[in-house]
Amino acid sequence: MKKIKFPSAQTVLLLIAAFVALLTWVIPSGQYDRLAYNKEDNSFIKTSQEKLIILEASQKTLDDLQVKIPLEKFTSGAIYKAISIPGTYQKLEARPQGFIPFILAPLKGIIQVADIIILVLFIGGLVAIVNFTGAFEAGISRLSILLKGKEFILIIVVTTLIALGGTTFGLAEETIAFYPILIPIFIAAKYDAIVALACIYIGSSIGVMVSTINPFSTIIASNSAGINWTSGIEGRVIMLIIGLVICILYIIKYAQKVKKDPSKSIIFDQKESIEKRFSFQNSSETINFTFRLKLVLTIFILCFVIMVYGVSNLDWWFIEMTGIFFVGALLIGFICRINETVFVDTFIKGANELLSVAFIIGLARGVTILMEDGLISDTLLFYSSSFTNGMNKGLFINSMLFVYSGLSFFIPSSSGMAVLTMPIMSPLADTVSLGREHVVNTYLLGMGLFNFINPTGLILASLAIVKVGYDKWLKFVIPLVLILTLVSMIFLTISVYI
Repeated sequence: MKKIKFPSAQTVLLLIAAFVALLTWVIPSGQYDRLAYNKEDNSFIKTSQEKLIILEASQKTLDDLQVKIPLEKFTSGAIYKAISIPGTYQKLEARPQGFIPFILAPLKGIIQVADIIILVLFIGGLVAIVNFTGAFEAGISRLSILLKGKEFILIIVVTTLIALGGTTFGLAEETIAFYPILIPIFIAAKYDAIVALACIYIGSSIGVMVSTINPFSTIIASNSAGINWTSGIEGRVIMLIIGLVICILYIIKYAQKVKKDPSKSIIFDQKESIEKRFSFQNSSETINFTFRLKLVLTIFILCFVIMVYGVSNLDWWFIEMTGIFFVGALLIGFICRINETVFVDTFIKGANELLSVAFIIGLARGVTILMEDGLISDTLLFYSSSFTNGMNKGLFINSMLFVYSGLSFFIPSSSGMAVLTMPIMSPLADTVSLGREHVVNTYLLGMGLFNFINPTGLILASLAIVKVGYDKWLKFVIPLVLILTLVSMIFLTISVYI
């Protein structure tokens, strides 16, 4: 009997897109009115069923609209996206997404995320250039000698650093750049590619899940809830430490098992192909790590350091990040005196290696477009808020955890989730005598938990870099998700009663 093969990431996303398109025929279309601040003329713009109404930018306007947010949150730029207005949900004429919207959605998605796609392709080009010089192989050879017997330190350091990036400035999409460099290192340490994937993706996920000062989730959510972003930060710090320790121990346990017996690897059947894909040569030969190769790796690493600094301090976005990697590739080509034709061919070949990843990112965005065009996200939000209304606070907070996990499938953007849901969900905390910071923390944990497996998020793009199946990732990560879910429920329950 022929073994049934799990579909590719692209097929999974197309199936999800088809499912979402079907949902638009079943779930009623509806929408909340939106309110946005116009800085140019100091006014509010209210959007109601595509009609624009100009309102005075005053606290009275906000109070009249039942928006319990201080005016300065808008005027200071803390809330820069349109928020949902409580009590304004209206059913609209159905907008079912048929065959043509289904076909066009992936194409629209690719266009909308063109900046991310270009970044991914240029990263692929840079990695190919560095690989061409032999710097990776030499550096990995040297690192293997230095870390012999202490390879687990890699897991602790990488996971912790990426988690810190996630919790402070929302390090997520940028982590795609780390896979090509870190996977060969972990393979050299006698681990498998799943360990490298876990350290990067789980590190980012747990950091974003328990964002302490992340402006794209915690701060914008707190502002949209009408509270100071420091409210509830103590609990978030505690949960971050607990969650990070659990994740590191989980990864180390798996890694040590694989190191002891490679056949225990979830992706053992792909061992040879993955090692070949990342140009790893299992050799005892020590490669001469020359000054030029050290300089190449230094430039390569500096690209990431500068990228992180630019994103966190200079308001850089994908175009600036791409520019850094392009400059890095040119500098390495000049230092190593790579022939122009060889440079171009190598760069293009490297970009081509990540083309499937870029395509997956576009497909995932296409799924979101179908939801937006079908106007079902607000309907789900409306029914979710109705479901949790009037519960006792313990049941309320835990129900909210699963509500946010479910909603994150339809609204994978953390900032988008914040501005759409917080004005609706946070007032519900008032009805059960809870501070609104509890809703903010629940939003973070709920979204974060589902993010570990969310096919409309980054996981499929990350898996595509190594060509690891989604089913194998689920097999690896589901036990961890269940553990973190239980810990989150305990944490939230304790927090509302102390």
